[in-house]
Amino acid sequence: MDVSRLHIFPIKNFHPMPGALLGPGAHEMVGASAVELGFQRTLLMSTGLRGTGIVEEIRAQLEGVGIEVSVFDQVQSNPKDTDVMAAYAAYRSAGCDSFVSVGGGSSHDCTKATRVVAAHDGRLITDFKGPLVLENSVLPPHIAVSTTAGTGSETSFAFVITDTTSDPDKPHKFASFAHAVAPSLAIDDPVLFYELPSDLTAYCGFDVLAHAVGAYVSILDMVPSHGPALQAVELLTAHLRTAVGNGYDAIAREGMMYAQYIAGQAFNSAGLDAVHSISHATSAHYDTHHGLGNAIATIPVWEANLPFAYKKFARVAQAMGVDTSAMSEVQAAEAAVDAARRLADDVGIPANFTSLNALPRYSKSRIGEGAYSHAATIVGDDADCARIAVHALGDVCTVTNPKALTIETMTDLVRASMTGAR
Repeated sequence: MDVSRLHIFPIKNFHPMPGALLGPGAHEMVGASAVELGFQRTLLMSTGLRGTGIVEEIRAQLEGVGIEVSVFDQVQSNPKDTDVMAAYAAYRSAGCDSFVSVGGGSSHDCTKATRVVAAHDGRLITDFKGPLVLENSVLPPHIAVSTTAGTGSETSFAFVITDTTSDPDKPHKFASFAHAVAPSLAIDDPVLFYELPSDLTAYCGFDVLAHAVGAYVSILDMVPSHGPALQAVELLTAHLRTAVGNGYDAIAREGMMYAQYIAGQAFNSAGLDAVHSISHATSAHYDTHHGLGNAIATIPVWEANLPFAYKKFARVAQAMGVDTSAMSEVQAAEAAVDAARRLADDVGIPANFTSLNALPRYSKSRIGEGAYSHAATIVGDDADCARIAVHALGDVCTVTNPKALTIETMTDLVRASMTGAR
């Protein structure tokens, strides 16, 4: 597919989404849902979620209806091709016929990729990059149970995997998509979000904001996505601060659940912007948390895109609760950036990527023991920004960014995200 001319086509492609169970107590339906989908022996995939009891509870729900369960809890943050192949080996060894993913985007994406491998007799996942024409489009059934309000991966027909076979100096993260990749069923239960630490709640919340606004300002201009995108912004603005401050606030957690789901619905067909491109590239190099990367890249990218989508950013400001009645559209657009900056400050988003070096390093996979920061010292010098910019410029999300980017302008955005320099 020649994505370089994507924006000139007037025909929009509205992609399918899986069915979903939404609301408090929805996860208790996982067993009955698995029976309905014909599960007999399933592989439950997660990042571990140690200390929360969630994996154990989901396993008990499945076994309670007679389904045999094998657990693969070694999915890494920013899942790697090696994770996918190890999960497939576990799936084949246990004679499984289905999948349940429990967690956030890492668990769901790794599971979706493993299903593709399983449907193609164990071929390497690195054989499946970009838009996929699958030789076998009948993938094993998959229930995606979310434990975070951010990723939207339980709604989408895409997955993102880090390729460890690439040049160590030029690590690569690739996105792949096909309609068959979408999970068979999504389960979003805000009760499962209660154990999410406050900083991860904030990072995941900015993933929602990036999905919603990226979908809204995308040059695909997918009108059916505009309403969900703006509603997601409204819900996030209303509930994220409370969810960060008190993770056991049922109303805030449910509000963020819906914000995540409908933001996922929006970007599933509308595409995204360079916020995601920079986050993908930085996490390929430094294994940074995806939502955190989006949060850090939000302000630089929004400021760059303002002149090219100011009418839409003016509407974003209204969705974020700004009274724009006495403002021009340009002033309102600028107010959207100010509102995002205040939200970031209020929920504790770090200023830039290099500031993460001062944070403690925890494993995201051990969500009950601490929050995730990053895996290596972030350099952020000119050479570092240049190599990350090359990766970001080639990311599929860059194609639909409101401002057409060059290597020079992308490097400027990466530098601003890395160090705050302009």
